[in-house]
Amino acid sequence: MKMAIKKKHPTFAVPNFGAKGRSRVKDRWRKQRGTDNKLRVKAYGHGNTPNIGYKNSDSIRNARKDGTMEMLVHNMNELMMLKGKSDYSAVFFHGLSSRKRKELQKAADQHSIRITNRLR
Repeated sequence: MKMAIKKKHPTFAVPNFGAKGRSRVKDRWRKQRGTDNKLRVKAYGHGNTPNIGYKNSDSIRNARKDGTMEMLVHNMNELMMLKGKSDYSAVFFHGLSSRKRKELQKAADQHSIRITNRLR
């Protein structure tokens, strides 16, 4: 199994230069729109902005670290679709009961299907 090596990129955060009212702003990207904003004019030392160059290639875009792609599984039919595919791993839907999870895990072990969030 190949390892999916994704590109590294900096964290794109809302600039908070110590202003009083900015402490409640969460650290997530928002495009800068101010007229004098240093980040908008791409001034040196004021942080990076997201652009298309940080995008990963399609083959590893949604891949896990072990190189497999994830598929959400709700029932036995969806699990059996992964039977011959070694480059996919199953992820159980969060609303599955523990009884149904045990059934699906037993079936996955018989068909050697990798599960990401299996019961302990």
